[in-house]
Amino acid sequence: MSKQFNQVFVLDADKRVLAPCHPKTARQLLTAGKAAVFRMYPFTIILKYAVPDAAPQPIQMKVDPGSKTTGITLVQENQSGAKVVWAGELDHRGQQIKKNLERRRMARRSRRSRKLRHRAARFDNRRKKEGWLPPSLQSRVNNVQTWFMRLFRWCNIESVAMELVRFDTQLIQDPNISGAQYQQGTLAGYEVREYLLEKWQRKCAYCGATNVPLEIEHIVPKSRGGSNRVSNLCISCRDCNTAKGARTAAEFGYPQIQAQAKRPLTDIAAVNATRWAMWRMFDQTGLPVEVGTGGRTKFNRVKQNYSKAQWIDAACVGRSGESVMLDPDMAPLKIRASGWQSRRMVSPDKYGFPRTSPKQQSHVRGFKTGDMVKAVVTTGQKVGTYTGRVVVRATGSFKIQGSVDGISYRFFRSIQRGDGYAYA
Repeated sequence: MSKQFNQVFVLDADKRVLAPCHPKTARQLLTAGKAAVFRMYPFTIILKYAVPDAAPQPIQMKVDPGSKTTGITLVQENQSGAKVVWAGELDHRGQQIKKNLERRRMARRSRRSRKLRHRAARFDNRRKKEGWLPPSLQSRVNNVQTWFMRLFRWCNIESVAMELVRFDTQLIQDPNISGAQYQQGTLAGYEVREYLLEKWQRKCAYCGATNVPLEIEHIVPKSRGGSNRVSNLCISCRDCNTAKGARTAAEFGYPQIQAQAKRPLTDIAAVNATRWAMWRMFDQTGLPVEVGTGGRTKFNRVKQNYSKAQWIDAACVGRSGESVMLDPDMAPLKIRASGWQSRRMVSPDKYGFPRTSPKQQSHVRGFKTGDMVKAVVTTGQKVGTYTGRVVVRATGSFKIQGSVDGISYRFFRSIQRGDGYAYA
């Protein structure tokens, strides 16, 4: 199979959606002067003529939601079957939002305790809307919705597929199972084992061995009064399980195991809390929405002998993921939610007093903080070419995040206006 690349989105002169094309075709159109660059990330060109009778093939958007990264692929049906034409991995900033809210809460509490400003309690007056999610979780849903709307404008998306729930082998084997019988047997053992593998990062809790057969092990043995609760279970290799015997984990020399076993799986909780919100968002678009389980996604990926990656899991979601053509070495577009700007007008010090002046103008010399720029420096000590997100200053001496500081605005050229995301 030939090397695959992310295809280029194409619009005609009237901004009608056309079929994505190969990067080589896009280069030929740009070189011949028949098209111009419409957008850099994701790369989109616009033709200089109209194509009123175009009938692009339908495309299915497939999503594999994740706590930190969500995989997104666009799959197109052609004569040889379903093929991935575009892939991206969207990194969320839920943890950063949570930290920011905690920092704000601590600043407000300290301000109240020092009686600098009285704020009457309003907690009893607030009522959450139905389907409310914490801001750190809602941001994940909003990111996926933003990219669905963008891709919908640039290609002919006619259906959506997403991973909605975890697998349930017990219910699949016996659809009429219920009551205590449902809590025992295949489902209990299978789900608990998968839960423990995720929790202990698929390695022995004692020696840290990986890529070896792992067994479920009781931290406090049942002979010593231990239970079968998940908080008393961990994963260990056979050698450690045998050597531990009837001793507790603390007696075996690992007292930290018990505390680690009680740690919740926050990432899985975040995904479970947002999946249904994403499904409702897709359902409101009116497009057909195909759903699949995590077990089916893994089955499809393993059956087709694809490596583990977020965007590959997205391509293998649902029944339509049973047979899909892709190149495992294909480089997806890396999208990182970076936010727009700080909402704070003045930054406080550790005591809550202002330490900066009020927020200045957002635009300086035609640039704004967060814009994707390219700086070609031809003189001075910082000669070179730099690309990234810019931080503007009123002095005209700008900074490229994570790269170089103190470059004059004269060397900058805008690549793409800031849209709340960073790309690689």
